[in-house]
This record gives sequence, C-alpha cells and structure tokens, in this order.
Amino acid sequence: MNFKNFFQSKLFKALAIGCGAFIIFLIIALLIFKLGTLVGFKKAGFSYKWGENYHKNFGGPRGGFFGDFFDQDFIEAYGTFGQIIKIDGSTLVVKGRDNVEKIVLVKDNTTIKRLGETIKLSDLKVDDYIVVIGDPNEAGQIEAKFIRVMPSPPKQSSMRPFWGR
Repeated sequence: MNFKNFFQSKLFKALAIGCGAFIIFLIIALLIFKLGTLVGFKKAGFSYKWGENYHKNFGGPRGGFFGDFFDQDFIEAYGTFGQIIKIDGSTLVVKGRDNVEKIVLVKDNTTIKRLGETIKLSDLKVDDYIVVIGDPNEAGQIEAKFIRVMPSPPKQSSMRPFWGR
C-alpha cells in the first residue's frame, strides 16, 4: 500500500473531515454540558443561600413551621410593614411584627409614595412607618419595588400596636 496515494485519496479526506466534525461535535457537547452544570450550580447556590437566610431576614411563624397552622401567622416573604429604625444609603432596616428586623434594599426604580405624592428616598426618616412590596434576593433581603409611607399609629399604652396584631 502506498501511503502517499492514501493521504491524497478521497477516502482519507472523508475520514479526516468526519473525524474533525466528530471532534467539533464533542467539544460543543462538552461546552453545553459544562454550561448546564454551571446553571444548575448557580440555582442550587441560590436555593441554599436563600434557605439559610430565610428565618434571619423574614422571620418565621411564632410557633415554628409546625405550630398551629390555623393561627394564620404567615411569613412575609415578598414585603414587610413596620417602623424604619435605620437608614444607611439605599438600605433600610425595618422593625416589623414581633420586633423582627428586616433589611430592605431601595433601588433606582423603587416607587416611594406618601399619601398621593411620589417622594424620594431622602425624604424617608427614621421612625417613619412603611409598607414595602418587593422580591426577596438570595441573601434574604427584600428588594423593594414599592414603598408606601403610612401615618404614625396613635399612642396606645395598654394595647399592642396595630402592626403586631
């Protein structure tokens, strides 16, 4: 068999093209597999971090998750209400029911309303009462989409405040 003729034959060229195409196919398949594992790892990390920080940031039902289901004391996953106790840049710390502190992140696209008027973050003050609607992030903080400033509740010495009922 003459090797020079074999390397110049149509059979060799077809084999070389077939092997090259197979190698390219394998590389693409491995890249797709790697991308899928990275996406899965990112999703698993999000779920793990969110679950680990859930109670710290959102508080839980008073009796735990397996307490009396019918007392309707559910977790506020997508928002909160209460009194602003700290303002640090675009981060608010809000004291809600049972004195659970929640971290609220105010973004540029967050709408803040007092009565019918749209206000800025700089108009909020410590001790304002607010209602927040937003989304939880992977750290368990609330990324605010909407904040409504509420009037301060009347002073009541012997009764629980309205937000703690």
